[in-house]
Amino acid sequence: MFKRKIYQQMLEWKKKSRGQSALLIQGARRVGKSTVAQEFARREYKSFILIDFSKANPEIVNLFRDMHDLDSFFLQLQMLCKVRLYLRNSLIIFDEVQLQPLARQSIKHLVADGRYDYLETGSLITLRKNIENILIPSEEECLHMFPMDYEEFLWARGDEVTAPLLRERFQEGKAFGDGVHRKQMQDFRLYMLVGGMPQAVETLLDSNNFAQIDHMKRNILTLYENDFRKIDRSGRASQLFDAIPGELGKHSSRYQVTKVIRHQRAKNVRDIVADIADSMTVLPAFRVSDPGPGMSLGKDIDRFKLYLADTGLFVTLAFKDRAFTENIIYEKLLYGKLPANLGYLYENIVAQTFRSNGYELFYHTFPSDTSNHTYEIDFLLARQHKICPVEVKSAAAKLHASLDRFRAKHKKGIAESYVICGKDYATEDDVKYIPFYLAHLL
Repeated sequence: MFKRKIYQQMLEWKKKSRGQSALLIQGARRVGKSTVAQEFARREYKSFILIDFSKANPEIVNLFRDMHDLDSFFLQLQMLCKVRLYLRNSLIIFDEVQLQPLARQSIKHLVADGRYDYLETGSLITLRKNIENILIPSEEECLHMFPMDYEEFLWARGDEVTAPLLRERFQEGKAFGDGVHRKQMQDFRLYMLVGGMPQAVETLLDSNNFAQIDHMKRNILTLYENDFRKIDRSGRASQLFDAIPGELGKHSSRYQVTKVIRHQRAKNVRDIVADIADSMTVLPAFRVSDPGPGMSLGKDIDRFKLYLADTGLFVTLAFKDRAFTENIIYEKLLYGKLPANLGYLYENIVAQTFRSNGYELFYHTFPSDTSNHTYEIDFLLARQHKICPVEVKSAAAKLHASLDRFRAKHKKGIAESYVICGKDYATEDDVKYIPFYLAHLL
């Protein structure tokens, strides 16, 4: 198993909860939920039972139809699974719990009983679709699991040194120098190409072959699109998903639904956008008209952009009509020769980085006072009672007209201003230039 940051959060839950709550890990399919759950069970408990509801024994499923006699329930469960449970030292995992609503409902009674700990994994999109007739347990704590971030990617490659050194240098506010910066940018571009889905990273380590990595990512994309068609038989969810790279490539101030689905406007697909966002495969960023610390209250739900939760999948989706992506983009991106019109890949990796760090995604547009030009701030981060505007540049360019106008307009409400780019770390005129491989530290 790859080292994942969520493991520490799971340890904190175990220590704090002491059996008073269950833990639900939500995330996109193939993001590694089941793997980390089983590793946690093996390392932190004397015994565990794994119930995978995608293939569970019908006799086990039937146990959840009657939870009145828990002594009998646990006796039968141990016999059917051939695992002995130990008081306060065993974990029961409900894997793919969205497929068995009664099991999720039972959490209330199982936690109240207090004998064992409980961990659930599931996809939020189907969790919400399958809860209409059940009582949602208030005894759940939830963690969101995202694809591997850059630090986790380095760990997977056996590099435990780079991440802490990057953090130390960032805290000191010092540049890295040309040689180190070039090497870090190349490593980060490899991360962008492969992405953070564990199967893609494993394929990199096993084969070091981009063709095989691309094939693995195409399989994951097919899985997602099949899921979308299950929840939206009209096919609109799949259409919105497939068009994400194209819409970002237009550099428009919002996702133009009418250009993707004829005769449809953003307000007509609100529920579908919410569904694909719930799948955690897609990251929506909403426009805010009044940038400030309370941005979530003033977001415009009909003016949004969509990003993919994994930039490696984004690369493959952008070129999925080709037999293999390598000849078009892999080599160019790896060696920093990406055409300017593909700079939106960097915007996607920044969105992915911010969201996995717990930030909601917001952006802001505003008109020029002297012309018909519209300025845009790519991301706004809330920092206590102030905000941090962020502009993303795919190259090392120092020009950032939108950021300059925004800073002049909202000077008193800004904590710090960032340009995330291919430039080495620097501070000039109160603007911090952050190389892409440090974005996770903001």
